[in-house]
Amino acid sequence: MQIYEELQARGLIAQVTDEKEIRELINNGGARFYIGFDPTADSLHVGHFMALCLMKRLQMAGNKPIVLLGGGTGMVGDPSGRTDMRPMMTPDIIRHNCECFKKQMERFIEFGEDKAVIVNNGDWLLDLKYVDLLREVGAHFSVNNMLRAECYKQRMERGLSFFEFNYMIMQAYDFLHLHETLGCNMQFGGDDQWSNMLAGTELIRRKLGDDAYAMTITLLMNSEGKKMGKTAKGAVWLDPAKTSPFEFYQYWRNVDDADVMKCIRMLTFVPLETIAEMDKWEDSRINEKKDILAWELTALVHGKEEADKAKEASRALFSGEGDDSSMPTTTLSAADVPAEGLSVIDLMIACGLGKSKGEIRRLIQQGGVTVDGAKVESIDEIVSCERLAGGVKIRKGKKVFHRAVIG
Repeated sequence: MQIYEELQARGLIAQVTDEKEIRELINNGGARFYIGFDPTADSLHVGHFMALCLMKRLQMAGNKPIVLLGGGTGMVGDPSGRTDMRPMMTPDIIRHNCECFKKQMERFIEFGEDKAVIVNNGDWLLDLKYVDLLREVGAHFSVNNMLRAECYKQRMERGLSFFEFNYMIMQAYDFLHLHETLGCNMQFGGDDQWSNMLAGTELIRRKLGDDAYAMTITLLMNSEGKKMGKTAKGAVWLDPAKTSPFEFYQYWRNVDDADVMKCIRMLTFVPLETIAEMDKWEDSRINEKKDILAWELTALVHGKEEADKAKEASRALFSGEGDDSSMPTTTLSAADVPAEGLSVIDLMIACGLGKSKGEIRRLIQQGGVTVDGAKVESIDEIVSCERLAGGVKIRKGKKVFHRAVIG
């Protein structure tokens, strides 16, 4: 099976401009393609994960990736999928975030001579002259067509700023620039980027008379139709300092049963033949599938050693055996703990397990907190200094685990 057919079989392809040409290009290693990443935070997150894996798959098939960091587009912010305008970032924050992205991407993509390249659109967008851009690029865009684009439609009722309205033009110009300077012939992106990507292929055709292609990948949605990669604490980050390998493992270990095989198919590099066999497994083996999913993805992001530790810590939680040292841990200063100990509510606040005491109080009253496996029955329950000295395990809800200890 060739790479295009594999992408189809894994359910990764959403829309393509020219299927026959794209199939031939990527199956023969002839795609010089780019995917853009706007530096909206100092870490990549699960939302970027599928794009990174797609790059890796295509590179392994002989195609040449171009990673585009949005040092320029990040100054504006993509309105796609947004109900409000993104907060503006300072140039220093954007530069810092771009550097963080570069380091994380090296785990997935092989950079070097005749391999993958990484570029920053701030290098050309920030030097553009406004009137020149209007004449050379703006003349090729129809405002009527732009307003029909899905990325703008959902913002029209609440108000779309002219600031954001320019994002499509900037992204299209990126494709034109990369086509002229690096021979880029394809753009890949999330399915919510379709309108912006078509604008790029059309601009290249109008300006140069050349063919260029676009393909979108399926957005990662759960069985309820919601984007995956969010927890009660926020995004699932690829930076271990923001989402620990254990927390990352637990996120995938706890996905809904209905989503497990889809995630294995779309996100992992488990061979399709193996996946076909797993599809035949009895329902009783669902936890085995979840362990495979969680381990494979944690190994991809954090390495096999961390994946093994996270798996062992997860096993320790449910069986009471094994090494739980990789569990997220808060070390409390003895000077900050009263002689009688800490209330469960104060302890959870200290561990970052709740936004407010009121939230934690309600969770306790609903029976959603355990300490060392015992349900917390009272909002006034105290955890003694003696217990804290040996370390206690807190479970919030069904999926959040944490350890607290006096250092």
